[in-house]
Amino acid sequence: MIHNQPVFLFQSWKEKACIYFLGHLTDLQNMLEGLLIHKPDEPIQYMINHLKQNNDDAPRICILGPPASGKTTIAMWLCKHLDAIRISQETLLFEEILVLTKEAKAYKERKQKIPSALWANLIQERLSNVDCIKQGWILEGFPENQEQAWMLQSSGIIPRHVVVLYAPDTVLIERNIGKRLDPFTEEVYHTTFDWPSDPLVQQRLVKPEDISEQEMSKKLLEYHRNFPGVFQTYQKFLKSINADQPCMDVLSQALTYVQTRHRSAAPFTPRILFCGPPGSGKSLQAALIAQKYSVVNICCGQLLKEAVADKTKLGELVKPYFDNGCPVPDNLVMKILAERLNTLDCVTNGWVLCDFPRDLEQGEQLQKARIIPNRVFFFSLPYESIMERLSQRRIDPVTGERYHTTFRPAPAPEIQARLKQNPKDKEESIEMRLETYYRNAKELEEFYEDAFYVNADQDPQVVFEFIESCIIKPLPRKS
Repeated sequence: MIHNQPVFLFQSWKEKACIYFLGHLTDLQNMLEGLLIHKPDEPIQYMINHLKQNNDDAPRICILGPPASGKTTIAMWLCKHLDAIRISQETLLFEEILVLTKEAKAYKERKQKIPSALWANLIQERLSNVDCIKQGWILEGFPENQEQAWMLQSSGIIPRHVVVLYAPDTVLIERNIGKRLDPFTEEVYHTTFDWPSDPLVQQRLVKPEDISEQEMSKKLLEYHRNFPGVFQTYQKFLKSINADQPCMDVLSQALTYVQTRHRSAAPFTPRILFCGPPGSGKSLQAALIAQKYSVVNICCGQLLKEAVADKTKLGELVKPYFDNGCPVPDNLVMKILAERLNTLDCVTNGWVLCDFPRDLEQGEQLQKARIIPNRVFFFSLPYESIMERLSQRRIDPVTGERYHTTFRPAPAPEIQARLKQNPKDKEESIEMRLETYYRNAKELEEFYEDAFYVNADQDPQVVFEFIESCIIKPLPRKS
């Protein structure tokens, strides 16, 4: 029979077609089974739709990030490498064949914001075209918030990979000021970092609209407010990449990620414990782990506050200690903590716990209560770094927005003028908390002898990737 012959013997298109047919026999069989089961009114259209179904190997990628983080550059480069179709809000407005383009342009001409629902429908219409189905797509700069992400999901648009670029706001503002656009190729250049060598390209470069520093600060503020919702939606297939490094390094990391298949869920229930001095980033890492792996994020201090706010029986016992500014006794903390860790979501999904235990006695109490973590991490960083992180934190009493005088300064003088400092972030308070931590840390480290040690004095994403690598390692035998 034909399919038993060596492939190289076939020369004619008919024989090649036979090979193709045999290679896709399973898919055709599935289509015929579907015809028999569903008995569609339009069988021809049913078969066409079946043959147009998404290719499992075709890329479906979202490139997200704040303004001037390099989304366009990365998206265009990945499209060239993967032979995929680049989709952005700008390209959609030039797609004359799309039914909804005219409606979107009308908003643009009236200088009105294009509704999220219209963008989602426009993207859905574009992605249903044959080229996107066959070659795959890279969606740039969308969704911008959780509402838009949900709209895409409800339309059946779910990316396989989401790449999020990040960089300090100061770097992004500097980039934005020197940003120039080639209207012919849509490629982005920079007056300092990436100026084209071709004089013809230089002459046609244009300065994008809304490039002022004030406008940029406003856009960055909006991005920071909206991004947590997007992160929550796509956490299981999202990769953050530091865009404040050489372009080829960013491109290499992005390509490596989008060419990988996602790891399956861990074959055990994570019970993770984060210990470390104040300001070491435990809460941030706990939130990142909880979002990516759907484990329950338990902060002991927050748990006590919730018990008081909910006026539970144990909360009523805790309230006098809160009112008087006194430490809550360990036996009360243990009862509230054990009650929460034994609820169904913690038992089935796992948990990540911060701020407890803080000394050997508390660790032993956890063990007696049969609350035994299978991953323990001790965070460490220099005294100077802790002071820099905590003593310069500020909060806007009007909006609740958090700032840092060095890493994330207020975007406007009027905001800067009204910022307040939490009393616990004053240097004398930080020193007392550090002294308490280091006094008990050694015994606690000896108690959890299989713990991992984290250098927390580096980029949060680097810290996260190290923690993640430790979580997916085989469990210690004793657990």
